[in-house]
Amino acid sequence: MKIEAVEFFYLSMPQVTTEADGSQDALLVRVSGGGFSGYGECEAAPLPSIAAFVCPMSHGACRPVADSVLGRRVDGPADIWAIAADVAYLSMDLLQAPHTWSGIEMALWDLLGRARGEPVWKLLGQAHAHPKTPYASLLFGDTPQQTLERGRDAMQRGFRAVKFGWGPIGQGTVAQDAEHFLAAREALGADGILLVDVGQVFGEDVARAAERLDALEQAGAVWLEEPFHAHALQAYGQLARQCRRVRLAGGEGAHNAAMALHLLDYGGVGYLQIDCGRVGGIGPARRLAELAAARGVTYVNHTFTSHLALSASIQPYAGLADHTICEYPAAPKALAVELTRNHLRPGADGLVCLPDSPGLGMEIDPEAVRRYQVDLEIRVGGRTLHASPRW
Repeated sequence: MKIEAVEFFYLSMPQVTTEADGSQDALLVRVSGGGFSGYGECEAAPLPSIAAFVCPMSHGACRPVADSVLGRRVDGPADIWAIAADVAYLSMDLLQAPHTWSGIEMALWDLLGRARGEPVWKLLGQAHAHPKTPYASLLFGDTPQQTLERGRDAMQRGFRAVKFGWGPIGQGTVAQDAEHFLAAREALGADGILLVDVGQVFGEDVARAAERLDALEQAGAVWLEEPFHAHALQAYGQLARQCRRVRLAGGEGAHNAAMALHLLDYGGVGYLQIDCGRVGGIGPARRLAELAAARGVTYVNHTFTSHLALSASIQPYAGLADHTICEYPAAPKALAVELTRNHLRPGADGLVCLPDSPGLGMEIDPEAVRRYQVDLEIRVGGRTLHASPRW
């Protein structure tokens, strides 16, 4: 198949706030070729991601992503890897390129799967798609009582695990944070799986993060996610050596496989979380899942947006039977919910299973695309480089 077109749909809620919720807007990618279309989603700000695809060449190592993609043939997985290599080399000085390529790469796997009539997890060489235990991904409340109520609601909806993130954690005292941790534990009961995400709030301050370890241990948290900036490998390693039962989790901020590997080799994480919409797509995520497993580290998907992104994020480790936990966007904005006609709903056993449908198995709702699309035009020197596509 020849890549005939790559289209970007900039979607947004009517109002976007400072809330740490990535489901408020989206960049949907449609790749067409050979009579088929595949879909992906970039986990990044839509406008600069589109610009990275169409921008004029700055120099030989700073070319638009389009130069490496349009007109190429995709007849098998090796072709996707070849395009990825060209994007990395020809757009090495275009820092948004990895995010733009991630959504395109995702769509190419979907396209290839649809053309071959096989799900992506099979194209990745996996014999089975094992069910995963979803954890409800929620934000901490403004107060411990709100945290308690959100946790109880998630448990009433059938979740066995809940991750609370961001909110006021790290903004006040250790005692205040401890109240939230204990409220979360109370909501989940003795058997619920409690996960905590602090959204890089401690920067590179190991001492401040370490002050919370006792409270996390008392609350029975399984992991502490992203205590530091993604590049702060020394801080990760220092804190990991101070942990007892609670382990560190990180990796969603990795924009390529090397960044993720550094967290494994130097950061001491016990859980490697990868976002296919950032790390370069499904292929690199698959390789990282295999490397994490070989090192005794649990691989986990990172997803806080649509079920298209959710399906893509589970494909790389569907075949790892012992890596069972799965991030599940439990309270996304309407845009993320309505983007697809079908959804990956937990079954009666509380587990999430990937479909056997071709590609990613998700169907985009054109009405939702039209409802949330932001009209956009990029012009340079009187020439239109991008205009919002119409469905």
